Amino acid sequence: MIQTPPASNEHGDTPDVPPRRPVRFGGFRALGGGAVVIAVALLVLRPVVDQRDCPNYGGSGNASAFGDDRLDGLFLLLLLGWLVAVLVEQALPVAWRDRRPAEVALRAVAAVLLASTGSCCLALSLLTVCH
Repeated sequence: MIQTPPASNEHGDTPDVPPRRPVRFGGFRALGGGAVVIAVALLVLRPVVDQRDCPNYGGSGNASAFGDDRLDGLFLLLLLGWLVAVLVEQALPVAWRDRRPAEVALRAVAAVLLASTGSCCLALSLLTVCH
């Protein structure tokens, strides 16, 4: 027996299936998840946040805000990875689901601006405190 699809109304919706609502935080998952990962990394790594606590305080030269100089580069990679994850999420169709184009664009701009501003502020404050 061949089944016919249910009839649709003038909006293209089937009468027995309610329209889906957009996910409230759709397009912001990488932003929030990355922020949590960075916060946990900062809690674990415990960087120097006051210039008086730097190993080279009162002298000259460069020092790391972390216990190891290599962690400066890893921290930058973590911030860059966060920004790339936010950009990739904005390019995925799942972030656009059930939204108008203007809303998709505004949410994408907001997520990318928040991630890039947060990355730059964290990088500049932590990686220059002991230089």
